[in-house]
Amino acid sequence: MRRDSKPSLLYRYFFFSWLFRNVDCGSWLERSAAWRHNQSQAHWLLTYLKRWLVLDLLALSVGALSSQLFQGHWICIPFFVLFSVAIPISSVIVVAWLGLRLLPGPDR
Repeated sequence: MRRDSKPSLLYRYFFFSWLFRNVDCGSWLERSAAWRHNQSQAHWLLTYLKRWLVLDLLALSVGALSSQLFQGHWICIPFFVLFSVAIPISSVIVVAWLGLRLLPGPDR
């Protein structure tokens, strides 16, 4: 059994690109198969969205709490930066999920 390293597992826990196949290359049949594979994997995007939303709420909470406790000291900045990074990632996940659910497959 192959064991992944801890950084690899952490990457796979938060980023979903390893689940999907490229739909831009190959013949029409290969692109259609990749599209169907991606559609079958789309349900995992909701799990990733939940993870990022929890991380987002946690970062906002800790940032606001540390801002109150330390009277706006610099210690709260990394938490607000993490919060501001997690928002666009969450929106990308939503757009990817909607695209895989609503858009038609590749053309011939």
